[in-house]
Amino acid sequence: MFNNVSIIGDGGMGTVLGILLCEKGVGVRIWGHDGEQLAGIARDRENRKFLPGYELPADLVFEPDDERIMSGVDLIVSAVPCQFTRSVWSRLESHVPAGVPIVSVTKGVENETLLRPTEIISSYLVGSRSSVREIRPTKYDRLDTKIRLAVLSGPTIADELARKLPATACAASRNEELSKQIQATFSVPWFRVYTNTDMVGVELAGAMKNVIAIAAGIIDGTGAGDNSKAALLTRGLAEITRLGVTMGARPQTFSGLTGLGDLVTTCISPTGRNRAFGERIGIGQTVEQARNATESVVEGVATCRSVIALAERCGVDMPITRAIHEVLFKNKPVQAAIAELMTRRLKAEN
Repeated sequence: MFNNVSIIGDGGMGTVLGILLCEKGVGVRIWGHDGEQLAGIARDRENRKFLPGYELPADLVFEPDDERIMSGVDLIVSAVPCQFTRSVWSRLESHVPAGVPIVSVTKGVENETLLRPTEIISSYLVGSRSSVREIRPTKYDRLDTKIRLAVLSGPTIADELARKLPATACAASRNEELSKQIQATFSVPWFRVYTNTDMVGVELAGAMKNVIAIAAGIIDGTGAGDNSKAALLTRGLAEITRLGVTMGARPQTFSGLTGLGDLVTTCISPTGRNRAFGERIGIGQTVEQARNATESVVEGVATCRSVIALAERCGVDMPITRAIHEVLFKNKPVQAAIAELMTRRLKAEN
């Protein structure tokens, strides 16, 4: 178990994990890129922007200094939105103590490089900034073995965690001992953590489910019904699994907590950003209007572009993701996208 943890990112997930760890007696510091915003959270003892309504523990420390946030730490949590992960870690890389493990709770795939969050972090810490041309589908897991990296993911809505409602997650690392240490650090009676070694599958599942959640929101907004939503989740999981397995993930990962579990939660939760964003589009808002109505980053929008690029590179058919991409970036009407999906060539389920 780790006793001194620094959390990089002052959003909802970073904040709620800080609350959880403080209640276990772990020393916790949270860093944010905006010192003024961080000072406001520390002063109010509430993260009014990303986790409103919850009083923060008195011993939860907010540290804006890049060097001090890394001092005396034995675990670093990266809780930065995917498309900002590179800029944050390029800023912090020189301060990271050698050998300190890093666990990412970020869900997404970077647009320009098509890298997963742990790959972005790894590329900065070893000084090997990979380009998109260097990646090969069968060699997607490019993490340097000298760096102790892990992923913590699952059906974990921050508001529900703050209310201490029963929840589960998965700590995944190629280093099984590190997975167990993270499991011990974050497990509490109301938050059960499992271990896994499939980092590729866990990260890809967590990223791609946000795209399907946008589609689920569109279904809710159009009033297409529960039958269509059930079909969406089922066929959405099928195409997520196809791409994941092609990228080197294990198929069983996608039927577990970080696959099916996270997908269901994200697609049904009324508070989920991606589903709510999709619902606004379903009721007739433009993409820009729906985005402006959302306080936090809607990861599924950027991730959709990355997933389409990966699918094309790998030769994987992802009709639902492609339909969402055309709605978001090519101004295709929602009803036209639904009609095309429903009139595709008939085939066997498997």
